[in-house]
Amino acid sequence: MAAPTPYHPGSRAVQDRVGVREAADHVGRAIGPGIRPVAAAFLELQPMLVLGAADGGGRIWASLLTGRPGFVRATGPHQISVTGHPAGTDPLAGALTATGTRVGTIALDPRTRRRMRLNGAARPTPRGLAVEAEQVFSNCPKYLQRRELEEYVEETAQPAPAGAVRRGDRLVPGQEEFVRAADTFFVATTGPDGVDASHRGGNPGFVRVTSSTTLEWRDYPGNSMFLTLGNLEADPRAGLLFVDWAHGGTLQLSGTARTVYAAGERTLRFTLERTVWSEGASPLRWSAPDYSPANPPR
Repeated sequence: MAAPTPYHPGSRAVQDRVGVREAADHVGRAIGPGIRPVAAAFLELQPMLVLGAADGGGRIWASLLTGRPGFVRATGPHQISVTGHPAGTDPLAGALTATGTRVGTIALDPRTRRRMRLNGAARPTPRGLAVEAEQVFSNCPKYLQRRELEEYVEETAQPAPAGAVRRGDRLVPGQEEFVRAADTFFVATTGPDGVDASHRGGNPGFVRVTSSTTLEWRDYPGNSMFLTLGNLEADPRAGLLFVDWAHGGTLQLSGTARTVYAAGERTLRFTLERTVWSEGASPLRWSAPDYSPANPPR
């Protein structure tokens, strides 16, 4: 009888192509449905959580949730609760009102270069939402820029600027510059086992804007799981989230992605179909980055 595996055929196909199945089996032992005490303690310190899911039309998005530490916490060995929900203008606001919505989450702490992923099924609660965990695991600090949290801007102190939310089907010049300057983004994908949310980081310029509707970035060596690339083998839908760490804006992109293998490298090519720019979406104001020593040169 074969040993149980946390990987679906898409991830297995990528692992085999790259030749890392044995390494993937080793790190895959850390994936399980349980939230350990150290993970629960980590969650209670976090002021932000990135959540990936599909909207009512089937598009995949990644959204940013924020709150005072304790707004996300473990409420059982297999469940987290989140106080609050995406703003009504967020593409996932409607999707998270339904019980059983498949979600992927990542809690990333720039202050400590630690991150934790939890995937499962969400349901609405009187104060926000709860997620029943199916996959819980931590990641190494590679490609994660260190930042200090300098300010939490209270909602009452944030006036709603005109044109605070702008939607489109392509990047406008200011957004192209924003993406080119990014050192971090989040990516949500979906596959046979549900939705996953992950992080990508590098020195500014690691994301290339090749047109107003296409981006690409190199897939740097990681933990050998290939959950993101594996999902894309099975389903090309993806959602990207870029955060303006200094001013709180967010840029959400939804579209499709594919992996190009050439000359020993992997490149992700993303074609966007929808964009949402939300000015001042986050009350968190972070310091300038201390770049990860693992970041490859451009």
